[in-house]
Amino acid sequence: MLTFCTLFDSHYLSRGLAMYNSLCRHCPKFHLYIFAFDDICYNFFQKYHFNNITVISLNEFEDEALLTAKSNRSLGEYCWTCTSSTILYVLNHYNVESCTYIDADLFFFSSPQVLIDEIGNNSVMITEHRYTEKYNQTETSGKYCVQFVYFKNNIQARTVLEWWRESCIKWCYNRVENGKFGDQKYLDDWCTRFEGVYELQHLGGGVAPWNMQQYNFIKKRGKLYGIESKTSKHFKVVFFHFHALTFHSPIMFTLSSFYEINSKNIYKYLFTPYIIEILKVRRKFSHIAQKEKYDNKIEKLEHTSYEEWCCIWSYIKVKLYLNTFF
Repeated sequence: MLTFCTLFDSHYLSRGLAMYNSLCRHCPKFHLYIFAFDDICYNFFQKYHFNNITVISLNEFEDEALLTAKSNRSLGEYCWTCTSSTILYVLNHYNVESCTYIDADLFFFSSPQVLIDEIGNNSVMITEHRYTEKYNQTETSGKYCVQFVYFKNNIQARTVLEWWRESCIKWCYNRVENGKFGDQKYLDDWCTRFEGVYELQHLGGGVAPWNMQQYNFIKKRGKLYGIESKTSKHFKVVFFHFHALTFHSPIMFTLSSFYEINSKNIYKYLFTPYIIEILKVRRKFSHIAQKEKYDNKIEKLEHTSYEEWCCIWSYIKVKLYLNTFF
């Protein structure tokens, strides 16, 4: 049994459900603890039953230290502040051997068990950004990404986790200051600061907009694989982090022009299945689509040609009936 936790509010409900659906598809035994960051999100999960989910409200979760921090943070900064506390809450309140925090905008293409198996006798596992050189933000955003962070329920892991929580409560803001940035830069020295911290090696754990340029993507027998360009190493894609996807309405989306998309297979095999899943969720639960977060500004997409947009939408329309939306 794999144990995960995540946090989101009603603005990200469809993304959280898409992530959950992808886990159901690829992970036969798991439990997901969802920290609902507003009443709409919490009430949604009270109304609809989902297997393998436990929902925790803010009233249950927040303690005095978090509430004090909340008073001087933005919503995004507060979510970052709470990441470590959600993991600790699960370890403290439920009889679990471990807990892995996962971002709500991850989408799984194969079982994460292969990632967990890597940890061996270590107690904590963190994932690198693995930046493509021209997007290297290590100095500002950190070497590691708080996207898939594993902690065993033991003293060694708790030492790391409690230090991280205390650090985030003291300082966790959306700015670079004295070597810190959000909850993320704190991870930079964990491998030397603490015992039992392991850096994930599997390239399929952490494919993202800032590193996807390094890989070619293919499908074989229904499974998605990446091929590292510089080494020709093949690996199964476990999850993709959809950080750069912005929705402007329930059906209108753009991909950030900051990160180059250098292959149509990225659209076909990565973005298309995710967008289809989002649209399916929004069609099934149409009332939540109107409550989600949309950006009214549509930036110029320097790396997305008209032909590529026709390509991705053709994949979507063939695979999904969109009569509800159009």
